[in-house]
Amino acid sequence: MLRGLVLDFGGVLTDHGEDGAPEPPLLTALRRAKEHGLRTALLSNADGWWSPPSDWAPLFDVTVISGEVGLGKPDEEIYLLTARRMNLKPEECVFVDDLAVNVRGAARAGMVGVHHRSTRSTLEELETLLAIALRD
Repeated sequence: MLRGLVLDFGGVLTDHGEDGAPEPPLLTALRRAKEHGLRTALLSNADGWWSPPSDWAPLFDVTVISGEVGLGKPDEEIYLLTARRMNLKPEECVFVDDLAVNVRGAARAGMVGVHHRSTRSTLEELETLLAIALRD
């Protein structure tokens, strides 16, 4: 049973979608996942050059930044660390990234991987996997 949603920052949470939504659709999905009791995490290799808006902080139970932990995607250890910090097993987590190599790393660590190519396809896949509505 999937109990955790792990999202990449650049290319996933920054993607405003095909319709140019005012809020990135995956951010809306993250809120919905939290409302349904899922644990959430931000897992990013983006070091130092970015700062998520402060109102995003409550949406994440865990934040793992590669430069802060000395590991980086696609190293399996960073996914295992993220799952541990979420108090979940890797197989209870779904990980979303726009780079296939990072999705493969998550899968090797035991997570379910979703390769983000478009907001529409990613949301459809997540809704199927998590069995919850993530869009308006």
